[in-house]
Order: sequence, then C-alpha cells, then structure tokens
Amino acid sequence: MRFAAEVSDLDLADYQRAVRLVLRHPLITAAYPDERALVRVRRFAGQLRRDLAEAFGYRLELHGSTARLVRTADRLDPDRPAVTRTGRPFDRRRYAYLALCLAALGRAGIQTTVGELADVVSADANRIGGLGLDPDSGADRRAFVDAVTWLEERGVLRLADGSSASWASDPMAGEALYDIARDALVAMFHPPRVLQHLDSVTALLERSAATSDNAERRAAAQAARRAVIETPVVYFGDVTTMVANHLRGTALPADLYRLTGLRVERRAEGVLLTDTLGFSVERFPGTGSVAQAAVLLTVQLAARALDPDGRRVRRMPAPDPGGQQAALIAAVDAALPAAVGGVPGDISDAPAKPTSEPDMEPSRLPFVTDSFLREAVAEILQRYGAAFGAAWHADPDRLRTEAVELLARFGAVTPVPGGVLVRPLAGRYRGTVAQIRQRTLF
Repeated sequence: MRFAAEVSDLDLADYQRAVRLVLRHPLITAAYPDERALVRVRRFAGQLRRDLAEAFGYRLELHGSTARLVRTADRLDPDRPAVTRTGRPFDRRRYAYLALCLAALGRAGIQTTVGELADVVSADANRIGGLGLDPDSGADRRAFVDAVTWLEERGVLRLADGSSASWASDPMAGEALYDIARDALVAMFHPPRVLQHLDSVTALLERSAATSDNAERRAAAQAARRAVIETPVVYFGDVTTMVANHLRGTALPADLYRLTGLRVERRAEGVLLTDTLGFSVERFPGTGSVAQAAVLLTVQLAARALDPDGRRVRRMPAPDPGGQQAALIAAVDAALPAAVGGVPGDISDAPAKPTSEPDMEPSRLPFVTDSFLREAVAEILQRYGAAFGAAWHADPDRLRTEAVELLARFGAVTPVPGGVLVRPLAGRYRGTVAQIRQRTLF
C-alpha cells in the first residue's frame, strides 16, 4: 500500500506535518496544542483516517471541535506520565483526582466553578479508602488544581473568569469559572473496554488474534511501525522475530518517511527515528542541565564500556523485557480497587500478584557500577562547572539520578541493582568532545 496516495507532492509537506501533529498530540481541540492544529487535521481528515489505520492500527475520530487519536497499545509504558505545568509527573493522588474530575464533569452542565467541582470530587474521593480530598488541606487543593489545570490546558475546561491558582491559595477568596467543552470531554475519556468489567490492565492491551498469515504479517508490520514511532530506539532483541524482520526490511523506512517526513536510521542492534523536525516531546541530546549532564555521562559510559585498552568490563544479562512488563502489570493490577457494596475499595498499596515471566535468552551488556557513575558526575561538575548551577554542585547525587533516568528513557542504559547496563545507543556518543561556550559581557 502506498501511503498518502491522494496527497499531491505540493501538499505532502503539509500532510506530513498533520501526521506528526496527530501522533504527538492524540487529543487536539480548538485551542490545544494551538488554534491552528485542528484546521490542519481537518484538511486531511479522510486520508489521515485511512493511513493511520493501515500503518499503525490507530483510529482517528473527530467530535465537533475535537480530534482524538485512539491508539493501539502493545505494552504498558511507564515513561509517559501526565505532568503538571511545572513538569512534575502526576502521582496516584493526582491521577485519581483527574479520573474523578472527568466523571463529575460528565454529570455537569455547561459551566462549573473550581469550588463546585472540588465539592463533587471531594464527596466521591472521601468514599475511597486511602484517597479523600480535604478542601482545608493545601496539599489536597494543589493536587486537585493540578488535575483541573491539566484539563484546562487541553481545552476540556475553558477559563471564563478567575483563577484556579487563587482558589488553591485561598478557597474563601479565590474562585474560577469554567465553560465545559462537551466534545473534548467525550473524546478525553474513551477506553476500549468498559473499565468496571476489567480484572486486569492486560485487557486494555488485548486484540483479536490474526486469522490468516496475511493478517499476521500485517499486524506485525503495524507493530513495527508503532514501535519506531513511539520508542526512542527499538532494539531487535526486545521485539518478536516477525516484528524484527519488518524492522530490518526496506519497506518500513520508506513508509515512515512518506508519512512523517522523518528518516529511519538502522544499525546492527536496532533502529531509531531521526527527529529533525521537532516531532518528539523530549529530545536527546537536549537542553538544560540534566540533558547536558546526560550527554557528558554517556560519553564516559561509552568510553568505559567500549575502550579495548581499559579495564575488563563485566557483562551481565539484560533484564527480560517480558519480565519487566509482567512486573509493571502486576503493580497496576495490585492497585485496582475491589468493589465492596458498590463502593470502590482501598486504592492504597497492595501486594503484587504473582506473574510468570517469558522464557527468553537475554543478551549480555556492559555493567557499570554506581560508584563509577558518581565519580563520572563529580568529574563532569569539576570540569564543566560553569555549565551547572550551584544547586547541582550542592546535590550531585540528584544530578546523577536524573541524568540516568533520562538515559534510561531513551534506551541508552538500563538501570539494575548496583549500577546500569550500557546499551548500544550509548556507542553513538563515543569520543564526543564537549565545549563550553564562554559568556561575554557585551
């Protein structure tokens, strides 16, 4: 199949921009991510529906002034949390408040205030053990406003007057009036299954089995394209044989380039999508102290793992991706509330359910200890001190932790007890030379 078949060469760049827009922002409203986004998607709506369904198994739905991409998930991904305006990942309390806000807004009229919404959510939250919402508690108010602000940013709530921040500071003095965007609200909460009937999060990942060889090949090709689009780097050893075969084939790079305008880079260990157009939400190398430290740390990790003249590096089996996924599923399932008399049960931590791990032959990767990481970060701070603020010099362990977390998100390392395993992506930065730009007074 030739993607974008009905798009002229003159319009292809605009079409690719629309594809990237929908893939990056699965929910698009009249105001989110900007006022031009929905117009771009509507222009190519028919072709987008066909291509996204055929290429990835996704479904594009348009509800009035809202476009929603319903994705097909192959696995649970812990690296895409909802975040506050300050970049702080949502915790369980904020996720719970967000879910209760959606339920309350579904029963509301065309407008609401943040105080009224808080009263409804508080009544529901106080019936759930381990949750609750006390309007007199500053911490509870801030967590609640984080959930409300997340909906406001995406156009589900449109601020008509006031400020939720002022209400969070003093609910007796501050208030905020919101218009409720019904189209965006309906599109926001659209699970593939009725959640009340689920006894495991795996039911959200299930799909009908292929009934023929052609259907199986088509499903594997879609899974391969999804992996490249959704993952910073895809290692052949982390996917099934059929998916790996599609990743190694010649059709996938051509298909993704035609759809997105982005090129696929292939190496012996796997593939990645080279982002030259600002497609990714987070980029590596990136800006900021943590990103800079991560790059510098990667250089040292590559030198440590690959230098033939250095000390012998211990190699360890890579953690089984199936086992990691099973552990994550168990953690999510452990938090599923149990119905007791029609009321959801306690959402506090519960013991994980036992899970079985798939039998796979793991690869062996260079192991670098935590002590090496600490020494490397200390050397980075000493050598490039002008690039890092006083807070990072005062807390190098925090810089090391956040840099390693960033590298793990991009597939450059895998954290293990006592250190990290260095993955092939780190080898790209072997021998990289960093230069600090000197500040000038004039």
